[in-house]
Amino acid sequence: MNENILGIIAGVLTSVSMIPQLIKVIKDKNVDDISLVMLLVLITGLSLWVWYGFIKDELPIILSNAFAVLVNISLLICYMIYKKS
Repeated sequence: MNENILGIIAGVLTSVSMIPQLIKVIKDKNVDDISLVMLLVLITGLSLWVWYGFIKDELPIILSNAFAVLVNISLLICYMIYKKS
């Protein structure tokens, strides 16, 4: 299997993994079971992967992780909106 295809498949699967959680949070307007620390660490790690992808000029790494950053930032925004004080 071509390594770029493998990278794209892996990137797509990991990038979409948080979409069901985002949909559930938006639908239920409940973030009580979401860890803020986990979200911040995940966004930081994914952002570093994007940076690494630019350094290595690896489009699959850049695209998949940039998409995952956007999904998780959306989840973070929902967290801030729906978190009960």
